[in-house]
Amino acid sequence: MIEAIGLDADDTLWENETFFRVTEAEFASLLADHAEIDDIAGRLYEVECANLERYGFGIKGFVLSMVQTAIELTDGRIDGQAIGRILELGRDMLAHPVELIEGVEAALDALSGRRLVLITKGDLIDQERKIAASGLAGRFAAIEILAEKTPAAYARVLDRLGIASGGFVMAGNSMKSDVLPVISLGGHGVFIPHQMTWAAEHADPGPDPRLHHLDRIADLPDLITQIEAVP
Repeated sequence: MIEAIGLDADDTLWENETFFRVTEAEFASLLADHAEIDDIAGRLYEVECANLERYGFGIKGFVLSMVQTAIELTDGRIDGQAIGRILELGRDMLAHPVELIEGVEAALDALSGRRLVLITKGDLIDQERKIAASGLAGRFAAIEILAEKTPAAYARVLDRLGIASGGFVMAGNSMKSDVLPVISLGGHGVFIPHQMTWAAEHADPGPDPRLHHLDRIADLPDLITQIEAVP
């Protein structure tokens, strides 16, 4: 039997990456006189990845990476007005309303008798804001905000909540962060792709009977029933 079901937040329960890509396009337009659009996007991605260990995941780290990229691509000639615009873009992202993904509320309704755990990662303040604004907090028995989703981090969460890894299912849009770490612990991972998942969250899984694919979160309740039906 499945003891608990973990759910990712960003791009699993609500839209997130869409706003990053819109902001990235505006950032590229801001620097269009200094570099090609593709070069700007590529350099920003490199800077973001290099800064993950320093800043972690989230909007604030993204804004700092945009500032750094702007300085580097302009050889330090970027003016204060442009830096101010970058900061404004970040503030707009932090104030953006939470938009639930289609089918989320129906899926949570169908799973209401289950032990649900929300497991997300990123900036603590921003994640708490989105969780509160989503109106979904009361549906979860526990909420965990992690700096990174590693096997060790999941193991600590499961130990703290008294959940056996073999009876745990984790569903999310990131193969790297939501699925493979839990499978490595002996649990089940459910991959629900999002059309704009950040490239750094991609990973190539090998075949595993505990790896499951869904096109939409609305099908998660039926999948849980199917998992439990397997001897």
